[in-house]
Amino acid sequence: MVNTIIGSGIFGIPTPLNAVVGRASPLAMVMAGLGIGLMMACAAEVSSRFTEPGGAYLYARTAFGRFVGIQIGWFSWLAPMGTSAAASNLFTSYLAAYFPFAGTALGRAAVITTLFAFLALANCVGVKVGANLSSVFTIAKILPLLLLIVLGLLYFAHHPQTFAQAQPAPAGISPWIDAMLLLSFAYGGFENAILPAGEVKNPRQTFPIALAAGLLLCIAIYSLVQFVSVATIGTAPAERPLASAAELLLGTGGAAFITVAAMISTFGHLSAVQLATPRLTYSLAERHDFPSVFARVHPRFQTPYISIMIFSAITCVLALSGTFRWAIAMASGALIVIYASICASLIRLRRMHGDEALLGIPFGPAIACLCIGFGLVLLARLTLREGFLLLVTFAIATLHWLVVRNRAYPQAIISEAGSAS
Repeated sequence: MVNTIIGSGIFGIPTPLNAVVGRASPLAMVMAGLGIGLMMACAAEVSSRFTEPGGAYLYARTAFGRFVGIQIGWFSWLAPMGTSAAASNLFTSYLAAYFPFAGTALGRAAVITTLFAFLALANCVGVKVGANLSSVFTIAKILPLLLLIVLGLLYFAHHPQTFAQAQPAPAGISPWIDAMLLLSFAYGGFENAILPAGEVKNPRQTFPIALAAGLLLCIAIYSLVQFVSVATIGTAPAERPLASAAELLLGTGGAAFITVAAMISTFGHLSAVQLATPRLTYSLAERHDFPSVFARVHPRFQTPYISIMIFSAITCVLALSGTFRWAIAMASGALIVIYASICASLIRLRRMHGDEALLGIPFGPAIACLCIGFGLVLLARLTLREGFLLLVTFAIATLHWLVVRNRAYPQAIISEAGSAS
């Protein structure tokens, strides 16, 4: 749970979050985590009905039919593109601290292009290479954050004035809604942790404890890191906020330590997404719910090389055309669509199959409706540029559905506890 949520975003999100809600940003971290917890509960119930992999795409297709399923499949492709585009910009930003060329327009383009080309090649060669990269580059993710938290709290105990003098929280509710939109990106990824709910022994006892403990730990780490950022460097704009905080606490060595940790975590995120997402589109193409070209397999390496190359190429273009802030807003919008579809699936599946999920949450439909309504409010805060790709994705998915709607596709497999389809 912790591993799927805490990724590269925490190394870059303190600055844009401070710009929105000032020194109240640690509180925003807590509020966003609790809000995501409601969506997480809905997702846990829905996933406990299924034994077949597929995630939100499978849930939506089973609950609402092929049109909605295809839409969610395409959005499930867009969301990791946005997160990867943001992560690659963050990687380049931290790299530029020691290699200034990476901070120039030409250098940034060269670094991002090389990054995605390398990851695409590694995953085209074979899943083992991609999986090993994902493991190696995510080992050192949480330890630097814990060290920063401890040192930052000790610093605050002796220098509380920095936090007190930081930009106060703005008036009105709009900034808080914008903060929740940003933090949908930070807390995204929990759906990957709950996918095997239908295969877990005694999920009614296991899942509530595991999900609650994992979420509370993520909220604690995120809010404390945000607090330390404000308590050390304030709320002024900082291109590498955690590195700046570490430099204040430990000197240049501390900044270098956090910079390396940020680059390792970011690369780990990129390699994990590059490993998983093209294989999702390969699976969708096999079901005829994605263009058939995505199902092509390399004759030697037996990998979905077309899916890998297309994903890498489009993500690279998105990374080069936008900033970290733009990419996380776009990714957040796609994630909210996906999470709202899961909440809607809960309502529909309860009507179709009763309250027979392995894990049923109290007041499930009411919570699902609340989450859907909140998701719509967040989507309304997107600018035209941030929401443009969401509209394009919807249009492409609709055109694709018109082409394939009469083709046969496999039915979903629902666990016995959720009634067989």
